[in-house]
Amino acid sequence: MNQQFNKGLLLTSLGSFWWGFIGVIYFKYLDFIGYVEVVIHRCIWTAFTLILTTIFFSKWKIFFSIISNKKYLIALLISGFLIFINWGVWIYAVATNRIIDASFGYFIMPILSVFLGYIFFREKLNNKRVFAITLVMISIMTLIFFSLKSLPWVGLIVGFSWAFYNLIRKKINVDTDIGLLIESLFILPFALFSFYLVYKNGYNDFSIDNIGLSLFILLAGPMTVIPLFLYVRGVELSGLGPAGMIFYITPTLQFLLGYFHYNEPFSLIKFVSFIFIWIAVIIYLKDLYENN
Repeated sequence: MNQQFNKGLLLTSLGSFWWGFIGVIYFKYLDFIGYVEVVIHRCIWTAFTLILTTIFFSKWKIFFSIISNKKYLIALLISGFLIFINWGVWIYAVATNRIIDASFGYFIMPILSVFLGYIFFREKLNNKRVFAITLVMISIMTLIFFSLKSLPWVGLIVGFSWAFYNLIRKKINVDTDIGLLIESLFILPFALFSFYLVYKNGYNDFSIDNIGLSLFILLAGPMTVIPLFLYVRGVELSGLGPAGMIFYITPTLQFLLGYFHYNEPFSLIKFVSFIFIWIAVIIYLKDLYENN
């Protein structure tokens, strides 16, 4: 049991590191082709990667059982829209030097999920979690009141879209990767049509004339799927509580990369708001540790 738990922590850490470091470096490198094309390719190649993994792991039975359920299909259509918004805004943030703002969203996301769990599932809130949620709200209101211009709207969209995405997926509780495959298949026709328009107007960087770059762009699929597999498997072995603590590797690395490596601006107002967030995170993590 202890060996499995440690393996779970390792896998969760690798998934979080991938999201927070490798993913940022990869998508930042691609920003020269334009974030619209990057989003299109992420949608296309994520779908194809998941089709291959479904074949490899022989999960078609699960796939067909899910799509035969109308309730699941409607929920996955909505969650697919949310994941598309999350991917699109996050890639936009990376391409436009707003990685710090995006990290804000991932810092607040778990705490938002706790709040949504209370509203929609009547999950109990203790004093520490109420205080953490309050600090998150204070942080957001501080940014709105003192500096609307520097409001990290990309972070808010990233955080809220991911929190509501998790809410819907928790509600239907379907297989993680098969659910993502179905979501990706909902998005795929629009992504293919968008790529056709990009290609028709001569704006595409993905072509047989540059095989090396095209193969690198194709990695957008595995770059999305691999950390998901690592993190989800880690959650299965170590539990939600420990995985929730380890997840904060992701926004921490994003913040450090944005500030120290990409030299993104960080105003005093944002610094103050982040202090509220970091205090909320510490309180939340302490509560998770004490209850696991």
